[in-house]
Amino acid sequence: MNLFHSMNISTTGLTVNRLQMNIISTNLANANTTRTETGEPYRRQLLHLRTKAVEDFQSVLDGQVRDKNKDIFYGVNVDYIDKDQSPFRKVYNPGHPHADKQGFVSMPNVNTMLEMANLVIAKRSYDANVAVMKTAKEMALKALEIGK
Repeated sequence: MNLFHSMNISTTGLTVNRLQMNIISTNLANANTTRTETGEPYRRQLLHLRTKAVEDFQSVLDGQVRDKNKDIFYGVNVDYIDKDQSPFRKVYNPGHPHADKQGFVSMPNVNTMLEMANLVIAKRSYDANVAVMKTAKEMALKALEIGK
């Protein structure tokens, strides 16, 4: 795997992490939204990822050992974004304008603690990808210095 492959992989990771942080931010911003255009509470959004290469690790390793000039692009990208279908939380608040006859309000299925944990994971992954990009850049500059 050459230097640019690692940079390409990190680039896809950075793109996905940025989108993941945007979706988490949207979920947190709507954690108390009891009505949307559909008339129901906000549903948590989920990001589903997939790898760009379909081979398993062993075939990749075999391929790299046999053919070092093989130009396969690896990385990750978004497969799709969907809505979490878990049930809404019921909160007793008879004075709320969206309360039902029993006084319960359907609240979004957003767990703030889970979203914050996911945000920390996404940020650390983003930081790790930035570190890989910096290291690859430094290695490329060192290689250019050797050529002088």
